[in-house]
Amino acid sequence: MKFLDQAKIYISSGDGGDGVSAFRREKFIEFGGPDGGNGGRGGDIIFEAVSNLNTLIDFRYTQHFRARKGGNGAGALKTGASAPPVVIKVPIGTQIMDETRSTLLADLDKEGMRITLCRGGDGGFGNAHYKTSTNRAPRRADKGWPGEERWVWLRLKLIADVGLVGLPNAGKSTFLAAVSAARPKIADYPFTTLHPQLGVVRLSLTEEFVIADIPGLIKDAHKGAGLGDRFLGHIERCAILLHLIDATEEDVITSWRTIRQELDAYDTHLAQKPEIIALNKIDALTPSELSAKQTALEQVTRAVVEPISAVTQAGIPPLLRLLQKHVKERT
Repeated sequence: MKFLDQAKIYISSGDGGDGVSAFRREKFIEFGGPDGGNGGRGGDIIFEAVSNLNTLIDFRYTQHFRARKGGNGAGALKTGASAPPVVIKVPIGTQIMDETRSTLLADLDKEGMRITLCRGGDGGFGNAHYKTSTNRAPRRADKGWPGEERWVWLRLKLIADVGLVGLPNAGKSTFLAAVSAARPKIADYPFTTLHPQLGVVRLSLTEEFVIADIPGLIKDAHKGAGLGDRFLGHIERCAILLHLIDATEEDVITSWRTIRQELDAYDTHLAQKPEIIALNKIDALTPSELSAKQTALEQVTRAVVEPISAVTQAGIPPLLRLLQKHVKERT
């Protein structure tokens, strides 16, 4: 399945049905009077968040959604049928923006959430509606009210508890594959991960959390370098960030600062999220090299640095327990 996290679609609710002008004509009924019925209501456009979707790829091929017009009224005081709503199913975590992307219209971040974005037009009144004691035979009948239409942007932000960040080849995909059942593509070249990946970490029958792996960031990603920083939107909802740093890099401090600068350039609120720093690939270092890099990084970051190896599983169990603790405290 291809991954798509943004889509622009056109939505249009149905017009209301027309009212009619009619009069009752039956044998032996001398004064039948007006009996034109009202028109039915047009169909609404409704968005619903469902759990069995994780991409907006369907909206690449279907971009126009139109609800039906309400039924017209009829004689014998018959009201036209209301048109059924059009329910557009989207993944949990989908945000709906206006055409300019400047206004958030809805944030469907829970399963089953619904929002009516375009309401169908009301049906027009038939001439029976206008009958009064002084106007016994009205011939007025109204057209149905028009529906609403607009272009909207859909933007998917994945729902995860922990967000994985780091430079390309920091070992994020290897880590995700080691701690969950996810099977992301793993290779020894930069930007192997092209799309966000989700993995569920199960520590016990009652303890689990979701990790989101996004494509690696490089310097000036906020200016469009590499794959850019657009994918950072998928970790905005995370409770905590796990910052993986390649322990085989000569300057691990510069690696840490590069990611921190990109997070701050994207959104200061994202940069302020709690962060756990982990030195990955420690199996490729000698104990003295690891100690020197860990000490230097802790002095700069003023935080405890967790040494791990996604390949040998060294340091992984205590790190997962630490993540579970932070997730539980913030949910």
